[in-house]
Amino acid sequence: MASLIPQLNFTPASISIPPPSIKKSQKTITKISQNPTTLQESLSSFTKRLDFSIPTTKPLDDAYALVLDHGATQKSLSIGKQIHAHISKRNNVYDLVFLCTKLVFMYAKCGSLLDAEDLFDEMLERSVFTYNAMFGAYVTTGDPSKAIELYAYMRLSGVPADAHTCSCVLKACSGVGDIYCGREIHGYAVKLGLVSNDIVVNSLVSVYARCDDLNAAELLFNRSASGDVVLWNLMISAYAANGMGKEALRVFREMQNAAVIPTTYTFVAALQACNELLSGVQIHAFVLKSGLSFDRYVANALVVMYSKCSRINEAARIFIDIGDRDNVFWNSMLAAYVQNGLYDKSLDLFREIIRAGQQPDQVSIISVLSACGRSGNLLNGMEIHAFALKNEMELDLQVGNTIVDMYAKCSKTCFMDSAFRRIPLKDYISWTTVIAGYVQNYCHTKALQSFRDALVEGIDIDKMMIESLLLACRTLKCISIVKEIHGYITRRELSDIILQNTVVDVYGECGEVDYARNFFKLIEIKNVVSWTTMVACYVHNGLADEALELSYHMVKAGIELDSIAILSILSAAANLSALRKGKEIHAFVVRRCLHLGDSIASSLVDMYASCGAVEKSYKVFNSIKNKDLVLWTSMINAYGMHGQGVKAIELFRKMESENLLPDHVTFLALLFACSHSSLVDEGKTIFNAMQFQYDMEPWPEHYACLVDLLGRANCLEEAFELVKSMKTEPTSVVWCALLGACKTHRNMEIGEIAARNLLEIDPENPGNYVLISNMYAAAERWEDVEQLRMRMKVKKLKKDPGCSWIEVKNKVHTFITRDRSHPESDEIYEKLSQIIEKLKSDGGYTAETSYVLHNVDEREKVKMLHGHSERLALAYGLLTTPHRTPIRVTKNLRVCGDCHTFTKLLSKFYEREIVVRDANRFHHFRDGVCSCGDFW
Repeated sequence: MASLIPQLNFTPASISIPPPSIKKSQKTITKISQNPTTLQESLSSFTKRLDFSIPTTKPLDDAYALVLDHGATQKSLSIGKQIHAHISKRNNVYDLVFLCTKLVFMYAKCGSLLDAEDLFDEMLERSVFTYNAMFGAYVTTGDPSKAIELYAYMRLSGVPADAHTCSCVLKACSGVGDIYCGREIHGYAVKLGLVSNDIVVNSLVSVYARCDDLNAAELLFNRSASGDVVLWNLMISAYAANGMGKEALRVFREMQNAAVIPTTYTFVAALQACNELLSGVQIHAFVLKSGLSFDRYVANALVVMYSKCSRINEAARIFIDIGDRDNVFWNSMLAAYVQNGLYDKSLDLFREIIRAGQQPDQVSIISVLSACGRSGNLLNGMEIHAFALKNEMELDLQVGNTIVDMYAKCSKTCFMDSAFRRIPLKDYISWTTVIAGYVQNYCHTKALQSFRDALVEGIDIDKMMIESLLLACRTLKCISIVKEIHGYITRRELSDIILQNTVVDVYGECGEVDYARNFFKLIEIKNVVSWTTMVACYVHNGLADEALELSYHMVKAGIELDSIAILSILSAAANLSALRKGKEIHAFVVRRCLHLGDSIASSLVDMYASCGAVEKSYKVFNSIKNKDLVLWTSMINAYGMHGQGVKAIELFRKMESENLLPDHVTFLALLFACSHSSLVDEGKTIFNAMQFQYDMEPWPEHYACLVDLLGRANCLEEAFELVKSMKTEPTSVVWCALLGACKTHRNMEIGEIAARNLLEIDPENPGNYVLISNMYAAAERWEDVEQLRMRMKVKKLKKDPGCSWIEVKNKVHTFITRDRSHPESDEIYEKLSQIIEKLKSDGGYTAETSYVLHNVDEREKVKMLHGHSERLALAYGLLTTPHRTPIRVTKNLRVCGDCHTFTKLLSKFYEREIVVRDANRFHHFRDGVCSCGDFW
C-alpha cells in the first residue's frame, strides 16, 4: 500500500488543469460511477474525483466512505489517517457524523483503539452507528468491559439502541461473563421489540451459554421459530462446551429433522460433542454425504474426534487425505499421537512438519515436549528444547512450563531447575510444575523450599500445588507442615474432594490416625476414594479391626466397591486372619463378575494364606491363566508362611520353566520359605543363584533370611561370617536375625556383638531391647536384664504386649496376656482351667517355666504361662465353635515353646485342627503334631 500513497496529491494545483472534452468527461463520469471493489480502485476513483472538477456541488462523502471501507478491510492505517487529515482540511462533507463514524470503524479494524477513542471523544454529535462502531472496536481489541461502560453512558445520553447495539454489547457481556448486564439488555431488547431479530436472539443465546445459564439459552432457542443455522450452531456448541454431549447431538438430530442445512461450524460443534465412536462415525457419514469431507476445519474436528475415541488409524487417514494443512491441523495430529501414547510417531510427524516447510508454533513444541517427557526420551527432549531456543520460543510461558515438566519426567532435576529459572515471568503453573517435579524425583526437601519461595513471590497457591506438597510431607513424615497446610486450605476454602482425600491419606501415612479420622468425618460428600483412603489408613497403622468395621459402614452407605477398595479390605482381612470376611469379599468379586486382575488375584492368594487356608490360595492361583511375577511370588510366599518350603521351591522351578525372570522379592520369599522349613543347603543354593545366575546384588533382607536359616540350624559361626562378608553395612534386620539365633542356642559371645551393633544402629526400637533382654534372661543374667529395662524406662520405650485374636461369627475377639476385659471372661478362664487339667491328666502336660524370662518364683511363672493371650483365644474358640471345626488364632508375637506344646496336646485331646499365625509363621496343629516340626 505504501506505493500507492505517493500517487495521492491532495492540493489545489491538482484541480487547476484544463477541463476535459465533453466526450471524455462522459466516459470519465461513467467510469467513476462504477463501484470500486478494491482499495486501489477506490483510491484511483477518489483521485479522479479531485482531478476532474466535475461540475457539481455534491460533497465527497461517498468517495471518502468508499476509501475508508476498503482501508478498514485491508487494515491500511496510514491511508486511513491521510483521508482523516483530508476531511479535516477540506471540510467538503455533507454528513460529518457519518464520516467520523466511518473513521472510528476504520481505526478499530486497524487495531488503533487510541485513535478511535480520541476521535469519538472529539465528536460533538454521535449517532447510534457511532456508538456501535466504538462497541465493535472494544470487543475486537479485547476490552469488552469498556464496551459495557460505554453502553451505560449511551443509555444515559438517550441515544436509542438498535439490533446491532444489542448484539455488540451482548458479545462484550460474553467476554467478561457478565450475565446481569446480559439480562438487562435482554429486557431492553424485549421493550424495543427486537427479540424476533435473529442477530439479537443469537447473541442472547451465546451470552447465556457462556455464562452457564443453559436453561435460559434453551428457552430462547425453543421459542425462536427461526431456521437460522447460526442459532442451531450456537446451541450445539453451548451443550458441547459444557460437556453435555448427548444434548448437543440431540439438537443436531433435531436440526436434521428440521431440514436446516448444516455448515462447517455445525459439523465442528457436533463432532466436539462426540464421546462415543458410533455417534462420531454417523456424523462422519453425514459429512461425506454433504461434500464437506475435504474442508480443513471439518477434517480437523474429525481427527480430534477419532483421537478421543482411540481410533488413531482413522485419524491418520483423514489427515493424509487433506493436502492444505495449516498449523492447527498439524498440531491436532501431533496431539492425537501424544494422547494415544504413540510418542515416536509424534516425533516423526514433528520432523515431517519441518520437512514440509511448515514452521512449528508453540502448540507444536508443547505437544512434542510432552511426548518426550511421557516417554522419558531425554535426548529428543533436549533437541526440541534447542529448537525452541533457536526459534525464540523458550521464553513463552507455556513452552517454558512444558520444558520444566519434560525434564522432571526424565528425572533430570538439575536441567529442570535451570529451565525453571530461565522463565522470566513465572505463573502458578510454573511453580506447581517444579514442585511436582521435585516430588516425583524424591527431592522432597527441595519441594518444600520451592513452596516457601512461591509464597515469598506472592504466587496464588492452587490445589494441585498443595497436593504435590502434601505428597512430599507424606514421604518426609512432616506432620507439623501437614497441619499447617490443613489450616491453610481451611482458611482459604480450597478444599475439594481430591484434596480432602489426600489430607486423610497423608495423616494416615504419618501415623496420625485421629486427625485422619476427624478430617474424614468432616467430608460432607464422601466418594469411594474417601472411604478407601480411610480403610487403608487403618490398615497401614495396624488397626485392621477398625478397617473392617469401616468397610461394613461403607457398604451400608451404598458405596460401590472398586478394585482399590477391595484390595484394602482384603489387606485388613489378611492382617486379622479374618477368613470369613475374606471369603465374603471373594464372593463379592465373583458375584459382580469383576475381573480377577493380577493385583486382586495376588491379594486373594495372600489373604487366604494369611488366614491359614493355603490350599485355597493355591486354588485362586491355579484359576488364573496368565500369571504375572507378583502372583507367582505371592504363592511362593504363601507356601513359605506355612512351612512348605519344598513346595515353594518346586513352584519356583515351574516359574523358571515358563521363562519368567524372578526379582529381588521372589528370592526373598524363597529364602523365607527355606528358613521356615530348615532347608539349609537349598537356601544356600538359592542365595548363590541369585548372585551368580541372575546377577542380582542381595538386599540386607536376603542376608537376614540366610542368617536366620543358618542360625536356626545352629550354624552360628557360618552365619556370623556371612554378616561380616556383606559388602554394605549390616542393617538392624540382619543383626536381629543373628541375635535371635544366639538367644535360641545360648551363644553369648556372638550374641553380645550382635546386641551392641543392634543398639548402635536402632536405639529407639523397643523390640530390640526386649530381644536382648530375653537373651540375658535365658542365661539368667538378671542384672543385665534390669539394666536394659531401666534404659527403656529412661527412653520412655514400651514393649508391645502379647495380643491374640480369633474370628467367631464374623466378629474378631481380641485378648491380651492375663486379660479379663472380655464380656465372657469368667467362662473363658473356667474353660481354660478345665483344658489345663485335662491336658495334665491325659497328656502329661507340665508347664515349661524356662520360657518365662522374668526373675520370679516358679508358681508365678506357671500363672504367667497360663495367662498367655493365645491360650485365652483358644479357650474362647472351644467355648463358641462347634465340635471338630478348625480354630484359627493370630498372635502379634512369636509363640513360646510352652504354648506350642500346650497347643499340640490340645489339638490331640480335643480333636481339633488348630491354625496359629504368630509373628514368624503359621503353625498347623493336628493330632498332636505341628507342621513346623518344632522348628520355628
